[in-house]
Amino acid sequence: MSVRPTIAVLNGPNLNLLGTREPHLYGTATLADIEKSCRRTADDLGFDIDFRQSNHEGALIDAVHELRESAAGFVVNAAAYTHTSVALHDALVTVAAPIVEVHLTNVHAREEFRHHSFVAPVAKAVIAGCGPDGYDFAVRHLAALALDTEKKESSR
Repeated sequence: MSVRPTIAVLNGPNLNLLGTREPHLYGTATLADIEKSCRRTADDLGFDIDFRQSNHEGALIDAVHELRESAAGFVVNAAAYTHTSVALHDALVTVAAPIVEVHLTNVHAREEFRHHSFVAPVAKAVIAGCGPDGYDFAVRHLAALALDTEKKESSR
């Protein structure tokens, strides 16, 4: 039995409160709902998910360091750290696998301070404003990229 590739899904501060925190902006889906959906999507595509959330910048950086060589790709919703964390950016730069930045809301239609991202420069794609579906879109995209890379490597 072969080991299935893993997609890491990293979630930043306050996302543990999804479903109750500002539902007019973020909806009523919980982070557990999003995790379940990501796992189902990944499983359908032959991938596993390593799903994490932390309110602490250092814990997210530690997760990147831990997974940077083993994950087939990263879905990153750094939440507020998107706009503030040079340290998280620097950790993500060390990742060879593709990264997709995800936001539940359209951050570009919100406050000015949300318009800048330290994650976007290291991401293959940015998905914003699709609600929880954005996570599934990101998982699908990363799976497609991983399979495309696998095909290219096997044809050499």
